[in-house]
Amino acid sequence: MRKLLLQLDSNRLPSVFDRVVAYDGGADEIMSYGSITPPDARDLIYGLIFTRGPKDLVNSAVFIGGADINVGEAILVAAQETLFGPFRVSLMLDSNGSNTTAVAAVRKIVQTIGDPKGKRAVVTAGTGPVGTRSAGLLASAGADVLITSRRGPDGERATRNIIARFGGKVSCTQMSEPSQAAAILEGAQILLNCGPAGVQMIPRAAWANRGIQVAVDLNAVPPLGIEGVETNDDGKVRDGVTVFGAIGVGGLKTKIHKRCIARLFETSGTVLDAEAIYDLAQSIG
Repeated sequence: MRKLLLQLDSNRLPSVFDRVVAYDGGADEIMSYGSITPPDARDLIYGLIFTRGPKDLVNSAVFIGGADINVGEAILVAAQETLFGPFRVSLMLDSNGSNTTAVAAVRKIVQTIGDPKGKRAVVTAGTGPVGTRSAGLLASAGADVLITSRRGPDGERATRNIIARFGGKVSCTQMSEPSQAAAILEGAQILLNCGPAGVQMIPRAAWANRGIQVAVDLNAVPPLGIEGVETNDDGKVRDGVTVFGAIGVGGLKTKIHKRCIARLFETSGTVLDAEAIYDLAQSIG
């Protein structure tokens, strides 16, 4: 029986990237829908679950994507509420690649420094989808997390949401200029940049030889987010810091994404959100 993946994307045009990875992850056919809102999920999922008997639903699954993680989370809730009794399929949430990218970044950090419990972690531009997921995973692992935001109210709102979702110790600070980075990084062991493409957030002098143990930059577009970290860096030591660039993290992100797709078709009723994806990633190098 063919493995069918229902792609529910909140963007007008469903992600081509997500489609390609889904095929490479084992889906035989992908049914893609864009501009999805939470109320749309029910009837589309009904079409998926009522055309096959319960024992065959292991070959059907739902992938939720799009740029807006808040919409994605609401679609996931709607999808879970639609399923009942034996009529269950597996679900995965990865809006804007937020879960798989965050998991890959945090895995690189943990592989480098070990248990992050008690360590100070700074997540720059931590209010976006990847930033909030990364901060949440680090906080839930026991790190003392500080997120930055260009606008104070955005940071405060994101902090509340992260704590409500993941728990742990999270605070925020406003960082409007790169010149503020050195003071913000004082005492930190972990630096993770989730800033926008083509924007340098952290000057080299702010992190080099200043006690940072690991630095991860998820920006792949020059100028890179952390000055001195290269896109292809994958555990290279620069100025006393183990560093990872966007491509260095991206290879693991893609492996995780593919493994998650395969997992969707192994059992019915699996829900892959941040924590479950992180657990799954433990077996991936």
